[in-house]
Amino acid sequence: MRFLVMGAGGIGGIVTASLAGAGQEVVASTTNASIFESVSQQGFRLREAGTDREVRAPIALGVPDASLGKYDYVLLATQPPQVEEAARMALPLLQDDGRMVCLQNGLCEARVAKIAGPERVLGAVVAWGAAMPEPGVYDRTAEGGFTLGRLDGETDPQLVTLSQALEAIGPTDITGNLNGKRWSKLAINCAISSLGTLGGDRLGELMRHRFVRRLALEVMTEVVEVARRDRVRLEKVSGTIDLDWIALTDEEKTAAGSAGLVAKHSLLLAVGFRYRRMRSSMLSAIERGRTPAVDFLNGEITQRAKAHGIEVPVNAAVQDYVWQLSRGERPAGLDTLRALFDATAPH
Repeated sequence: MRFLVMGAGGIGGIVTASLAGAGQEVVASTTNASIFESVSQQGFRLREAGTDREVRAPIALGVPDASLGKYDYVLLATQPPQVEEAARMALPLLQDDGRMVCLQNGLCEARVAKIAGPERVLGAVVAWGAAMPEPGVYDRTAEGGFTLGRLDGETDPQLVTLSQALEAIGPTDITGNLNGKRWSKLAINCAISSLGTLGGDRLGELMRHRFVRRLALEVMTEVVEVARRDRVRLEKVSGTIDLDWIALTDEEKTAAGSAGLVAKHSLLLAVGFRYRRMRSSMLSAIERGRTPAVDFLNGEITQRAKAHGIEVPVNAAVQDYVWQLSRGERPAGLDTLRALFDATAPH
């Protein structure tokens, strides 16, 4: 099998190096000259479990030369705002029976399906974290694997082969309900990634604060409400986080405290500890001058809520605050999260 990885940031770098280390034929593609130069000269430098190692794999600035042949899998590892451009760039290099694989957060499969055709698109829900502290250096910040699926819920040989290949990175499973997995992960990312962007810190530190956990619960509750309107059958995230359960009940939305609220806060504390080193990739993108992915996360929810005629004030405020941060109108930090909490609290 031949793999082309579009994007050499945190996720793309780890994926490329891991596949190459397992003996797969893989090429990475980046539009970032600094990453290209670093990897070309020194390889992919990985920091995992307290050890450093270097993996050599080819990397192209832009897409690889077409004369090198086509690829069985194009793994789209860009940030969501760049996914459609990356899919268009890579489409001429995809085998006729090849597959494009969305690794992004959000609901990107439908967007890529309009470019490559729905029968050629697979989804890979990523349950681990990675960061690129400097060009060509990759830090795995949380363990985990993938959940793979097709848009129609069926299984085919290409899906099984991809699952086997990605075992080099982490445990994989195949789902017949990709939409449910995507929406559950979307709820988590609308809270963790977006609030992590505004908070400007790693997840473990932010989740120590009760008001941050409450914001996360409010965000996820709104996502679950929209998902139910869309008739999505939500799935557990990483086998443990039940979004239908974690969503606030009507009583919990106004209660000062209850056994249910204590349990939900405790779960978020545990999530914060498990992924304590994880830092929002959206924040890293903003720091590099890139477009934030918030419109693909909280913005997806505000748009769908509007279509259903319901209000999602916390997600709408999060989207607005992230754009303000991106424009330099707000700093990242706890004060910004506190302002968000105060602005969205019931009066």
